[in-house]
Amino acid sequence: MIQKATLTFLEALKYHNNKPWFDAHRKEYEAAREDFAGFVDTLIAAFGKTEPSILHLKAKDCLFRINRDVRFSKNKEPYKSNFGAYINAEGKKSVKAGYYFHLEPGASFTGGGLWQPMSAELARVRQEIDYNLPEFEKILGAKKFKDTYGSLAVEEGQVLSRVPKGYEPDNPAATYLKYKSYTALANLPDTELVARSLLSTTVKAFQALQPMIAFLNRGIDA
Repeated sequence: MIQKATLTFLEALKYHNNKPWFDAHRKEYEAAREDFAGFVDTLIAAFGKTEPSILHLKAKDCLFRINRDVRFSKNKEPYKSNFGAYINAEGKKSVKAGYYFHLEPGASFTGGGLWQPMSAELARVRQEIDYNLPEFEKILGAKKFKDTYGSLAVEEGQVLSRVPKGYEPDNPAATYLKYKSYTALANLPDTELVARSLLSTTVKAFQALQPMIAFLNRGIDA
């Protein structure tokens, strides 16, 4: 579970997003980050029983920095008001699909997939879907996947209006070929974050996603 103090810190950071406040509350930040890192380490060990390729990872290999890159953003707030961990056997900078846990009071979720891949990886995944549409549809239609995620996430700006170049408009896989990201997300209410069931809930969510992750990475490796 996540400690309530960690959620309290993130809530406060959202409303006091400036360096003087952060510096004055650095000890609270360090405690919150340590709490989240501890959960991620536990999650890696638990999910690693199903996905042994990640067992070599430590939380430090998965966690993102709290500092925001404001160079090209209109939002100049210096810090994120969340903690995020990307669990990928090849590291958080890998181009392959992986698993993600997002901790943000009122907006937490778990899931993963392939988010905004580069054009080369995206083209390979689309080809894999085109060649193996029945298999992909079976993965998305599996009971565990549907019960956990419902369907692929549809994010604003992440779906083309037309099929990509090289594919006919009436391609049976047209719906999926238009996607620019292939992710699935399951929301986590704050009450679940501080419950003892959080670990098992997250592991089950990751397990439900495993076939899709394997499919996407097979396409990238092709």
